Amino acid sequence: MSGPRITIVGSVNMDLVFRTPRMPAVGETIAGREFRQIPGGKGANQAVAAARLGGAVTLIGRVGADAFGTQLRACLAADGIDVTHLPAQAGMATGVAAILVDDAGHNSIVLAPGANMALTVDHVEALAPLILSAGLLVCQLENPLCAVMRAIEIAQRGGVKVVFNPAPMQALRTDLLAMVDYLIVNETEAAQLSGVAVTSRATARQAATRLLAMGAGFVLLTMGAQGVFIAGQGMGSLMIPGLAVSVVDTTAAGDTFVGAFAVGIGQGLDVVAAATAAQYAAALTVTKLGAQSSIPTRAEVERFRACRAAPAPEEVL
Repeated sequence: MSGPRITIVGSVNMDLVFRTPRMPAVGETIAGREFRQIPGGKGANQAVAAARLGGAVTLIGRVGADAFGTQLRACLAADGIDVTHLPAQAGMATGVAAILVDDAGHNSIVLAPGANMALTVDHVEALAPLILSAGLLVCQLENPLCAVMRAIEIAQRGGVKVVFNPAPMQALRTDLLAMVDYLIVNETEAAQLSGVAVTSRATARQAATRLLAMGAGFVLLTMGAQGVFIAGQGMGSLMIPGLAVSVVDTTAAGDTFVGAFAVGIGQGLDVVAAATAAQYAAALTVTKLGAQSSIPTRAEVERFRACRAAPAPEEVL
């Protein structure tokens, strides 16, 4: 592998994707239009995004001892990801997500985490040298929080930059954000962490200010089609406007942003340049159906950037 060395502690799922004209009401059965079985999981999605965009990626996690696990490991390896530390967990099923995608491209997800929850602090401790040898550590919250927190502690104490995407959100230890260099959240996650409902650029700034006060180095608040709000210790606040595209499915857009951003930082870009590059990758992702099936390659992103002017960052006062 070449490119920036990125270690990801994260989940691996098989996504069962249903296309539907709209979301069913409680107790209602409606006719779907399409079914597909697509590799997913936040950790795996972020790993695939980083690998396709030039990162040298190692994924730490667990799959089940079943056909899904075998298939998912093979798919990740085909993308050049090191799956040495993604073993099959005996007696457990691979994580599965049931995803409904409506005609507007919105999705609803039900997750059965399975073997993802088998990752332990001891597993992470044993891989401390791997974490410390990377240029960046990327984490989410589809594995046990204790294991994720230990990985972040190891990285922070060893001087390895940490990219943290706290999704799905849960209660966090108060000192955790002080160990995070780049906190990437959407509006819902930012509101849950900060206590500020994010409905505008002004409220995004308020939420980010609170998150910075909690210790995060930079806050990147993804706001869908509106773009990405960025604030950091010692810098002002700015917004990178979104790119207008035809939305098919928003699944994995956030994960693609995280993986692409990590590659940009690993390549030496500043936070604004890395976020701008990640915006292009995420915008391409929503034009296709599914999680990993929609994540673009570096060549695809470069072609897209060549024909679309970069949105100019706008200061938020």
